[in-house]
Amino acid sequence: MTSNTELHQRRKDAVPRGVSNSLAVYAERAANAELWDVEGRRYIDFASGIAVLNTGHVHPKVKEAIARQLDKLTHTCFQVTPYESYIALAEQLNALAPGASPKKTMFLTTGAEAVENAIKIARFHTKRSGVIAFSGGFHGRTLACISLTGKVQPYKAGFGPMLSEIYHVPYPMPYHGVTVEHSLQALEQLFKADVDPARVAAIIIEPVLGEGGFYVAPPELLRRLRSLCDSHGIVLIADEIQTGFARTGRMFAVEHAGIEPDLMAVAKSVAGGLPLSAVIGKADIMDSPAPGGLGGTFAGSPLACAAGLAVLQVIREEQLLQRAQHIGHFMTSRLKGLQVRFPCMGDVRNLGAMVAVELVKKGSAAAPDAELTKALVQAAGRRGLVILSCGIYSNVIRFLAPLTISDALLKEGCHLFEQSLDEVARPAVAA
Repeated sequence: MTSNTELHQRRKDAVPRGVSNSLAVYAERAANAELWDVEGRRYIDFASGIAVLNTGHVHPKVKEAIARQLDKLTHTCFQVTPYESYIALAEQLNALAPGASPKKTMFLTTGAEAVENAIKIARFHTKRSGVIAFSGGFHGRTLACISLTGKVQPYKAGFGPMLSEIYHVPYPMPYHGVTVEHSLQALEQLFKADVDPARVAAIIIEPVLGEGGFYVAPPELLRRLRSLCDSHGIVLIADEIQTGFARTGRMFAVEHAGIEPDLMAVAKSVAGGLPLSAVIGKADIMDSPAPGGLGGTFAGSPLACAAGLAVLQVIREEQLLQRAQHIGHFMTSRLKGLQVRFPCMGDVRNLGAMVAVELVKKGSAAAPDAELTKALVQAAGRRGLVILSCGIYSNVIRFLAPLTISDALLKEGCHLFEQSLDEVARPAVAA
């Protein structure tokens, strides 16, 4: 039998260290919210492959759709000989996208590709080049995307120079005293001191910071950005890669603010585990680039499009929007209950089933505890629970359980997390 230890040594010899691993656990098989490693040990998955498996591992309907497509064809390249599933999925996403404007969708393979193409489309449409992003935001690991990403380590360090004409303003983080007004004032100052708004093609924002720590953009900020973009002819891009497809209790997180972005970048859970991403946007903007200006060899593969259609069916039939709200309420209630015992749990926050706890020293927001966070991920792994860390200061635990998880597994996973906290964190001293 192959062991985790043996595979990890082979991994060290064959794979560059820049491709990191959260746990030295090698998956063999998975089903819904559980996975088993090569040694036969079972884990509850509160990571979902970084928000890719909102419909769970190997959902029967997604699996069936892939199998049916596999019997027909796996690749032709949509730009050479197109196929119906690409069009059908685009039609459904256009109908689901927020706002009354007519929409069009193009497919790609990765989230980074979706972001880069959204920027390309915005630049072509506006004939401008500047792009504004937010500190703490994460938009991918390609050169253009790390230029947009608002975190130096480990994403930017050593990879420069960055893409030109990229500007950053603070993202609201109430726990750290950064308000909507701080963000808007910084944007106003940017327009006065650094870039004429007439030179700005796009503002890109995650409705909830993903890698940045699961801070939620207040609806007021998104509405003000919409108004500002309208005033200056700037394209508003919502990066819904981690927040989309029912994760927050809405199909797309910007719906909580009631706004219509000009473009949305989506990926991760769109195809139930197969590589697929998309740019969804207002038809007139999407139609700006000339034929041949957009696309990709593997973009919108037949297998992924078939899976994507099945994912949308599962979200509807299994009422995953409501399920996300239930999961978020259950988990935040449990986590807030633990705050009484563990002062290291400085803040608990969520939007739907995007749930996070920020770990600090002595209950102080000014003292992030990255070491404890790292230890907690490993302790949970030893107990059979897969969780993820994130945050500008690497001190946030994020929970991304599949929306199809059973209540029994949800409770068991929360219990394992509590046991892990007991192991690595110092509980409050009783008076």
